Amino acid sequence: MLKLSGKIIPIREERAPYLAARVLRIEAEFDSEGADPATSALLVQTDNPPAGYSAYLIPHGLDPAMEAFVHEKPVMKLTEDFDYLRKGDVIRFDAPANRISVMYRRESLQNSFLVTERCDNYCLMCSQPPKDVDDGWLVDDIFQAIPLISPETKEIGFTGGEPTLLGDRLIEALRLCKEHLPATAVHVLSNGRRFSDMEFAKKWAAIDHFDMMVGIPVYSDISSTHDYVVQADGAFDQTIRGILNLKRLGQRVEIRVVIHKQTCGGLPRLAEFIARNLLFVDHVALMGLEMMGFTRANLDSLWIDPTEYQAELYEAVRILDAARLRVSVYNHQLCLLDKRLWPFAVKSISDWKNEYFQECEGCAVKDRCGGFFSSAKFKRSDRIHALGAQL
Repeated sequence: MLKLSGKIIPIREERAPYLAARVLRIEAEFDSEGADPATSALLVQTDNPPAGYSAYLIPHGLDPAMEAFVHEKPVMKLTEDFDYLRKGDVIRFDAPANRISVMYRRESLQNSFLVTERCDNYCLMCSQPPKDVDDGWLVDDIFQAIPLISPETKEIGFTGGEPTLLGDRLIEALRLCKEHLPATAVHVLSNGRRFSDMEFAKKWAAIDHFDMMVGIPVYSDISSTHDYVVQADGAFDQTIRGILNLKRLGQRVEIRVVIHKQTCGGLPRLAEFIARNLLFVDHVALMGLEMMGFTRANLDSLWIDPTEYQAELYEAVRILDAARLRVSVYNHQLCLLDKRLWPFAVKSISDWKNEYFQECEGCAVKDRCGGFFSSAKFKRSDRIHALGAQL
């Protein structure tokens, strides 16, 4: 698991009194052609780095001569947790707090922005429990970060909390993506409720992005069950109306279903509901449980060994596939899946929190398997096992 935020060691602090947290792109000393020092932090490699950068980061294990540095700029030493940082990565650099947060990694295929921790759902298994706070600074940082991202990036995600609570500020951020990252796909995770307002849905559609999808959860074909899982009365009706509004406007929609004790039994019925009423959605993702946030607090109500719902999962996939819907199985280990589901299994866990455990050693299909969330250290199936080469 990669550490994305943490303390760094101050070697020399900036003397300017106006210093505050800022968003910077990392540049390499020997490959900085075209860099803007004003929006860059230099990853130091020698005793004589060029002047003018907003910050200087000394990699763990390197001890250059300090007198070589321009005196008015902060110099920070990275801990070994951040050895993975490379040219083109984007960080939030908070010198007063001696802290950095990694917002974007150029070498990763799975970059996403947390845009708010606020949410109008309170899902039983939420991995990012909502907070009623003023966190507008998060999207302020995103506005600074987007122009610094490589235009070769394949996809950027936006998550929360509930991103649509930002209203027009979210729309502005997505327009900024279209402007600065014209070839980059955008994927937004939302509970879908705000799209029940057709005026907001029209603002979304007016962005006219070439490849933008919103992932919206639907947990049951029964409204009361969905509302119970998300802990919000009326959420099901708003979510379905939101999906319908988006598709009327020609927008791409993915339905996401987190599988646990409250949802697994109804998977075939939910698949029938989608196939009959939402056949026009662009993708359906059936997802394993992440052992974070509220999941741990509600474990007795949520945990079921994945081997115990394979019949329901297979039937749901069969129904969706027969309806010619694009369907995927996320966050599951191949050794627990019905082999008929393997063609639908996707390695979907973000690389910074994706792990394999001792039980996986020697497995012949480890390279194909999605592995685990790092949080699976807390709880995972006791039926995990390495598969033989004959498979």
